[in-house]
Amino acid sequence: MVSEGIFRAYDIRGVYGKDLTEEVIQTIGRALASYVGGRNKTVLVGKDVRLSSDPLGKALTGGLLSGGLDVEDIGTVTTPILNFASAHYGRDGGVMVTASHNPPDWNGLKIWTKNGFISMGMGMEALRDSALKGEFKPSPRGRLRQNPNAIPDYINYVSEKTKIGRRLDVVADPGNGSCCLLMPNVFKKTGLNATVINGEPDGSFPAHSPEPSEETVSEVQKLVLRQRADFGVGFDGDGDRAIFVDEKGRMVSNTAIFIILAEHFLRKTKGAAVVYEVSCSLAVEETIKALGGKPVLCRVGHTYIVDEITKADAVFGGETSGHFYFRDVYGFDDAVYTSLKIAEVLSKKGVEFSEVVDSIPQYPRIPLKNYACPDEKKFRVVEDLAREFAEAGYRTVIIDGVKVVEDDGWFLIRISNTQPLVRLTVEAKTQEALQNKVDFAEKKIVEAIQKS
Repeated sequence: MVSEGIFRAYDIRGVYGKDLTEEVIQTIGRALASYVGGRNKTVLVGKDVRLSSDPLGKALTGGLLSGGLDVEDIGTVTTPILNFASAHYGRDGGVMVTASHNPPDWNGLKIWTKNGFISMGMGMEALRDSALKGEFKPSPRGRLRQNPNAIPDYINYVSEKTKIGRRLDVVADPGNGSCCLLMPNVFKKTGLNATVINGEPDGSFPAHSPEPSEETVSEVQKLVLRQRADFGVGFDGDGDRAIFVDEKGRMVSNTAIFIILAEHFLRKTKGAAVVYEVSCSLAVEETIKALGGKPVLCRVGHTYIVDEITKADAVFGGETSGHFYFRDVYGFDDAVYTSLKIAEVLSKKGVEFSEVVDSIPQYPRIPLKNYACPDEKKFRVVEDLAREFAEAGYRTVIIDGVKVVEDDGWFLIRISNTQPLVRLTVEAKTQEALQNKVDFAEKKIVEAIQKS
């Protein structure tokens, strides 16, 4: 039986064998075939390295075929390769069997169509309701074919778009995830010398968690120092996010990566649009404007970023979470391409990574704070706060929660899409201003929750 709870804000996700089974995935596949339109359309199917991805991928394919869709199976790949191939080959959509950075017993689906990613507010509700109902009209069965060329086609494509100015030494950790299938070939193809650790695909993720963090990148840090490498990079389970280490073994913030790449693309494409989301640093917008670019503000979430990049014809986009999006690869986020572009920047600047990072302005910021708030109340709490701040004369942005912007900083109050929480992010130009904003926003949130 299909559970409503597996349909999330941006994807479908659950625990394999519990709320995500072959039967459930086959039903969703059949519902998706009806959603896409069935006959004379082709959808790509790819999967990550998780142990459950192969049986779930077969079940998904069966559901899609039974609804009349033709299926092109590209095998085990990264999520960015599935997205790239769907657009590059001109197909009608793509479905990736993955739970991204979740623990090994989880799995799920990320779905792209020519209209964009399926998410809440953009088709997920219709897909969910169809799968829950489980009633479908008979349809002639679609055709299945295998395509083994997605990985080599992708490597050739991104290597042609990467121009390395001098030899660099890189330490890369794909963490036994899908990026293993590209390494070290994708680095060698562009002229980089790469040391790869945890490079054997293994869906149990024996080396460490598939979610990149300070803990998972510790081995990379040690190797970078030992080998005197130019930088290190650790990838997540499905290859759409990475974290970086400079030549001194220090973790590099996602904001620094954003600014480095924004500068790179804006110097190449004068006046281009760059998409950023509401929780990004002040330094991001300042950099875009200083370089003559057009800053385009957007909601948090890859669905919205990709959509906005297409609308604005943006050259680049990014999120505080470490997802970076490139016009070069059809507007999708891609961690491997991010690492290649960082290598390109460093090879041409002729200075150490740490020097580039240290030249970037950094403003005081608090880690994300969470406040318990029942699901049935959290939307109203944020709406009430947005109205209160606007009536009090504050400058507000309400495209995603409520962001209060002042000359010396800002704070952002949003709901969690997956948990009964209200979230607070704060950044300011001084430590004193930061603390004042934290105290003020926290007081308002607590009061609003108590009143609700």
